[in-house]
Amino acid sequence: MTELTSNIQHAIAAMSGWEVLAVISGVAYLLLAMRNNILCWYAALVSSTIYVFLFWDVSLPMESALSVYYVVMAFYGWWQWRGGAAPAATDLHSHQPIVRWSLPRHAVMISAVLLLSSVSGYLLEKNTAAALPYLDSFTTWGALLTTWMVAKRVLENWLYWIVVDSAAIVLYLDRELYLTALLMAVYVVLVIIGWFQWLPLYRQQQQKRQQLQNTSQNAAVDNALC
Repeated sequence: MTELTSNIQHAIAAMSGWEVLAVISGVAYLLLAMRNNILCWYAALVSSTIYVFLFWDVSLPMESALSVYYVVMAFYGWWQWRGGAAPAATDLHSHQPIVRWSLPRHAVMISAVLLLSSVSGYLLEKNTAAALPYLDSFTTWGALLTTWMVAKRVLENWLYWIVVDSAAIVLYLDRELYLTALLMAVYVVLVIIGWFQWLPLYRQQQQKRQQLQNTSQNAAVDNALC
Protein backbone atom coordinates (compact mmCIF):
# COMPACT_ATOMS: atom_id res chain seq x y z
CA MET A 1 0.00 0.00 0.00
CA THR A 2 2.86 2.36 0.87
CA GLU A 3 4.54 1.57 -2.45
CA LEU A 4 1.30 2.25 -4.35
CA THR A 5 0.86 5.59 -2.58
CA SER A 6 4.47 6.47 -3.36
CA ASN A 7 3.96 5.61 -7.04
CA ILE A 8 0.84 7.77 -7.22
CA GLN A 9 2.64 10.69 -5.59
CA HIS A 10 5.53 10.27 -8.01
CA ALA A 11 3.13 10.24 -10.96
CA ILE A 12 1.45 13.44 -9.80
CA ALA A 13 4.80 15.12 -9.24
CA ALA A 14 5.90 14.16 -12.76
CA MET A 15 2.96 16.01 -14.29
CA SER A 16 3.15 19.63 -15.31
CA GLY A 17 0.58 22.32 -15.89
CA TRP A 18 1.45 22.27 -19.58
CA GLU A 19 0.80 18.54 -19.78
CA VAL A 20 -2.58 19.03 -18.11
CA LEU A 21 -3.50 21.72 -20.66
CA ALA A 22 -2.28 19.55 -23.53
CA VAL A 23 -4.37 16.61 -22.31
CA ILE A 24 -7.51 18.72 -21.88
CA SER A 25 -7.08 20.12 -25.39
CA GLY A 26 -6.44 16.62 -26.71
CA VAL A 27 -9.67 15.30 -25.20
CA ALA A 28 -11.54 18.28 -26.63
CA TYR A 29 -10.09 17.53 -30.07
CA LEU A 30 -11.28 13.94 -30.11
CA LEU A 31 -14.74 14.70 -28.71
CA LEU A 32 -15.26 17.38 -31.35
CA ALA A 33 -13.89 15.13 -34.11
CA MET A 34 -16.33 12.40 -33.06
CA ARG A 35 -19.13 14.93 -33.59
CA ASN A 36 -17.73 15.82 -37.01
CA ASN A 37 -17.17 19.37 -35.72
CA ILE A 38 -14.55 21.64 -37.31
CA LEU A 39 -13.64 23.13 -33.93
CA CYS A 40 -11.66 19.95 -33.26
CA TRP A 41 -8.77 21.39 -35.27
CA TYR A 42 -8.47 24.43 -32.98
CA ALA A 43 -8.15 22.14 -29.97
CA ALA A 44 -5.62 20.02 -31.90
CA LEU A 45 -3.50 23.10 -32.56
CA VAL A 46 -3.25 23.96 -28.86
CA SER A 47 -2.51 20.40 -27.73
CA SER A 48 0.04 19.70 -30.48
CA THR A 49 1.98 22.89 -29.94
CA ILE A 50 2.48 22.06 -26.26
CA TYR A 51 3.50 18.48 -27.00
CA VAL A 52 6.26 19.59 -29.39
CA PHE A 53 8.20 20.77 -26.34
CA LEU A 54 7.03 18.18 -23.82
CA PHE A 55 8.13 15.21 -25.92
CA TRP A 56 11.47 16.77 -26.76
CA ASP A 57 12.10 17.29 -23.07
CA VAL A 58 11.65 13.56 -22.31
CA SER A 59 13.85 12.28 -25.18
CA LEU A 60 11.13 11.30 -27.61
CA PRO A 61 12.33 13.06 -30.76
CA MET A 62 9.98 11.24 -33.12
CA GLU A 63 6.98 12.12 -30.99
CA SER A 64 8.15 15.74 -30.89
CA ALA A 65 8.47 15.76 -34.67
CA LEU A 66 5.04 14.16 -34.87
CA SER A 67 3.60 17.02 -32.84
CA VAL A 68 5.06 19.49 -35.34
CA TYR A 69 3.22 17.54 -38.02
CA TYR A 70 0.04 17.73 -35.93
CA VAL A 71 0.37 21.51 -35.82
CA VAL A 72 0.54 21.61 -39.62
CA MET A 73 -2.32 19.12 -39.92
CA ALA A 74 -4.47 21.23 -37.62
CA PHE A 75 -4.41 23.94 -40.28
CA TYR A 76 -4.77 21.46 -43.14
CA GLY A 77 -7.61 19.56 -41.49
CA TRP A 78 -9.45 22.80 -40.76
CA TRP A 79 -9.06 23.85 -44.40
CA GLN A 80 -10.19 20.43 -45.68
CA TRP A 81 -13.25 20.27 -43.45
CA ARG A 82 -14.13 23.85 -44.26
CA GLY A 83 -14.45 22.78 -47.87
CA GLY A 84 -13.22 26.04 -49.34
CA ALA A 85 -16.39 27.84 -48.29
CA ALA A 86 -17.47 29.83 -45.27
CA PRO A 87 -20.22 27.73 -43.66
CA ALA A 88 -22.72 29.27 -41.31
CA ALA A 89 -22.39 26.39 -38.84
CA THR A 90 -19.57 24.27 -37.49
CA ASP A 91 -21.18 20.95 -38.41
CA LEU A 92 -19.79 20.18 -41.86
CA HIS A 93 -21.48 16.93 -42.83
CA SER A 94 -22.29 18.27 -46.29
CA HIS A 95 -18.88 19.71 -47.20
CA GLN A 96 -16.73 16.61 -47.34
CA PRO A 97 -18.19 13.10 -47.33
CA ILE A 98 -16.87 10.23 -45.25
CA VAL A 99 -15.07 7.70 -47.45
CA ARG A 100 -13.67 4.17 -47.15
CA TRP A 101 -10.43 2.66 -48.44
CA SER A 102 -10.11 -0.65 -50.26
CA LEU A 103 -8.31 -3.58 -48.62
CA PRO A 104 -5.33 -3.38 -51.04
CA ARG A 105 -4.87 0.29 -50.16
CA HIS A 106 -4.94 -0.52 -46.45
CA ALA A 107 -2.34 -3.24 -47.01
CA VAL A 108 -0.03 -0.81 -48.79
CA MET A 109 -0.39 1.85 -46.12
CA ILE A 110 0.18 -0.54 -43.21
CA SER A 111 3.22 -2.04 -44.91
CA ALA A 112 4.64 1.42 -45.48
CA VAL A 113 4.20 2.32 -41.79
CA LEU A 114 5.96 -0.87 -40.65
CA LEU A 115 8.83 -0.38 -43.09
CA LEU A 116 9.36 3.28 -42.16
CA SER A 117 9.16 2.40 -38.46
CA SER A 118 11.87 -0.22 -38.86
CA VAL A 119 14.20 2.10 -40.76
CA SER A 120 13.79 5.13 -38.51
CA GLY A 121 13.89 2.97 -35.38
CA TYR A 122 17.22 1.49 -36.48
CA LEU A 123 18.66 4.92 -37.29
CA LEU A 124 17.55 6.34 -33.95
CA GLU A 125 18.98 3.36 -32.08
CA LYS A 126 22.37 3.68 -33.76
CA ASN A 127 22.72 7.46 -33.84
CA THR A 128 20.76 8.97 -30.93
CA ALA A 129 19.90 8.45 -27.30
CA ALA A 130 16.19 8.19 -28.10
CA ALA A 131 14.12 6.08 -25.71
CA LEU A 132 12.31 3.05 -27.19
CA PRO A 133 13.26 4.04 -30.76
CA TYR A 134 11.21 1.39 -32.57
CA LEU A 135 8.05 1.97 -30.58
CA ASP A 136 8.58 5.73 -30.84
CA SER A 137 8.91 5.35 -34.60
CA PHE A 138 5.84 3.14 -34.95
CA THR A 139 3.54 5.46 -33.04
CA THR A 140 4.90 8.41 -35.02
CA TRP A 141 4.51 6.96 -38.50
CA GLY A 142 1.20 5.36 -37.58
CA ALA A 143 -0.13 8.65 -36.27
CA LEU A 144 1.15 10.52 -39.34
CA LEU A 145 -0.92 8.30 -41.57
CA THR A 146 -3.97 8.20 -39.33
CA THR A 147 -4.13 11.97 -38.83
CA TRP A 148 -4.07 12.40 -42.60
CA MET A 149 -6.94 9.88 -42.78
CA VAL A 150 -8.93 12.01 -40.32
CA ALA A 151 -8.37 15.12 -42.44
CA LYS A 152 -9.61 13.16 -45.48
CA ARG A 153 -12.49 11.71 -43.44
CA VAL A 154 -11.53 8.10 -44.08
CA LEU A 155 -13.86 5.97 -41.97
CA GLU A 156 -11.22 3.44 -40.93
CA ASN A 157 -9.10 6.10 -39.21
CA TRP A 158 -10.80 5.11 -35.95
CA LEU A 159 -9.60 1.51 -36.25
CA TYR A 160 -6.04 2.68 -36.93
CA TRP A 161 -6.17 4.93 -33.86
CA ILE A 162 -6.99 1.97 -31.61
CA VAL A 163 -3.66 0.35 -32.52
CA VAL A 164 -1.59 3.56 -32.46
CA ASP A 165 -3.01 4.83 -29.17
CA SER A 166 -2.59 1.45 -27.48
CA ALA A 167 1.08 1.40 -28.44
CA ALA A 168 1.46 4.99 -27.27
CA ILE A 169 0.26 4.06 -23.77
CA VAL A 170 3.31 1.84 -23.30
CA LEU A 171 5.61 4.54 -24.67
CA TYR A 172 4.33 7.32 -22.40
CA LEU A 173 4.29 5.17 -19.27
CA ASP A 174 7.96 4.43 -19.86
CA ARG A 175 8.69 8.18 -20.09
CA GLU A 176 6.64 8.94 -16.95
CA LEU A 177 4.09 10.97 -18.89
CA TYR A 178 1.35 9.39 -16.84
CA LEU A 179 -1.40 11.85 -17.61
CA THR A 180 -0.68 11.58 -21.33
CA ALA A 181 -0.74 7.78 -21.04
CA LEU A 182 -4.13 8.10 -19.36
CA LEU A 183 -5.23 10.35 -22.22
CA MET A 184 -4.29 7.61 -24.69
CA ALA A 185 -6.31 5.08 -22.67
CA VAL A 186 -9.30 7.41 -22.84
CA TYR A 187 -8.64 7.84 -26.55
CA VAL A 188 -8.86 4.08 -27.11
CA VAL A 189 -12.36 4.10 -25.63
CA LEU A 190 -13.42 7.24 -27.47
CA VAL A 191 -12.14 6.12 -30.87
CA ILE A 192 -14.26 2.98 -30.60
CA ILE A 193 -17.24 5.22 -29.96
CA GLY A 194 -16.12 7.44 -32.85
CA TRP A 195 -16.21 4.46 -35.21
CA PHE A 196 -19.81 3.69 -34.28
CA GLN A 197 -20.76 7.35 -34.67
CA TRP A 198 -19.20 7.76 -38.12
CA LEU A 199 -20.39 4.41 -39.49
CA PRO A 200 -24.12 5.35 -39.65
CA LEU A 201 -23.17 8.74 -41.13
CA TYR A 202 -21.24 6.95 -43.86
CA ARG A 203 -24.17 4.64 -44.56
CA GLN A 204 -26.57 7.58 -44.73
CA GLN A 205 -24.31 9.32 -47.21
CA GLN A 206 -24.11 6.17 -49.34
CA GLN A 207 -27.88 5.84 -49.34
CA LYS A 208 -28.31 9.47 -50.41
CA ARG A 209 -25.70 9.02 -53.13
CA GLN A 210 -27.48 5.94 -54.42
CA GLN A 211 -30.79 7.78 -54.40
CA LEU A 212 -29.28 10.64 -56.40
CA GLN A 213 -27.82 8.18 -58.91
CA ASN A 214 -31.17 6.46 -59.29
CA THR A 215 -32.88 9.81 -59.77
CA SER A 216 -30.34 10.83 -62.41
CA GLN A 217 -30.70 7.50 -64.24
CA ASN A 218 -34.50 7.77 -64.21
CA ALA A 219 -34.29 11.33 -65.53
CA ALA A 220 -31.96 10.20 -68.32
CA VAL A 221 -34.36 7.41 -69.30
CA ASP A 222 -37.30 9.82 -69.34
CA ASN A 223 -35.39 12.27 -71.55
CA ALA A 224 -34.45 9.45 -73.93
CA LEU A 225 -38.07 8.34 -74.22
CA CYS A 226 -39.18 11.90 -74.92
